[in-house]
Amino acid sequence: MLPTILALLLLPSLAFADFSGKVIKVYDGDTITVLVEAGEEFQEKKIRLNGIDAPEKAQAYGKKAQQFASDLVHGKMVTIIEHGEDRYHRVIGEVLLGEVLLGVPQSLNQELVKAGYAWWYFKYSDDRKLGQLELEAKLAHVGLWKDKNPVPPWVFRKVKDLLH
Repeated sequence: MLPTILALLLLPSLAFADFSGKVIKVYDGDTITVLVEAGEEFQEKKIRLNGIDAPEKAQAYGKKAQQFASDLVHGKMVTIIEHGEDRYHRVIGEVLLGEVLLGVPQSLNQELVKAGYAWWYFKYSDDRKLGQLELEAKLAHVGLWKDKNPVPPWVFRKVKDLLH
């Protein structure tokens, strides 16, 4: 009991770890489906990663972002820190990899930004850690930051909508 309480005090965000489940689908770099135990049954929950925006699949680096996320989480157990719901009724969450109480868990959201496969979605997130990771990825020219002028997904979607 004491180690659990101590871990929650040291890692306050874990106090809001709403659920855990197995990743059964990776749609793209910022959306996954998790199979969650719900009593005697299982339920699928679609998760939109909080604070980031990855390239669309039809966009440069879109498939690489999806593959990077898939390599990290597909078929694995994750913990979701819930941050609400979006307009498409997806859970907005931070996806934590590995055993949460065995140390500071890896965040899929942060790993995507660090590897240069997602932007910090500052319009919807005040997580300065994501901003710092994005800056480091830019300076290191990793992932999509290898391109001179990568197009943010929110711009790509807006242009696509205007053309259709």
